Amino acid sequence: MTAATPKPWFLYLLECAGGRIYTGITVDVEARYAAHVAGKGARFTRAYPPSRVLLSLTFADRSAASRAEYRVKQLSASQKRALIAGKFVCDFGDVGVDAAPGLKGRAAPDE
Repeated sequence: MTAATPKPWFLYLLECAGGRIYTGITVDVEARYAAHVAGKGARFTRAYPPSRVLLSLTFADRSAASRAEYRVKQLSASQKRALIAGKFVCDFGDVGVDAAPGLKGRAAPDE
């Protein structure tokens, strides 16, 4: 018998009331977004209801997603918006993100 393949975890960013950005992790982005919209999510999203999912990144496990969440939460709002727009690349190092690796804290190169 083989071991079950672990479910991937997701780091997600939501646009909330007042232009605020909420960052979280989950195994099911759609279900978690629905919980936030229904007022069953984090205290932050109860105070500032979300309007849409801005970004979702896939990670191998909860630990990797948590480390990436910490790194994203250290970014300023303008850096988060640049990350969403693809103009800022956050180096997630060894956390196993299924996205192209980038330069830590630098603007993405113009194409």
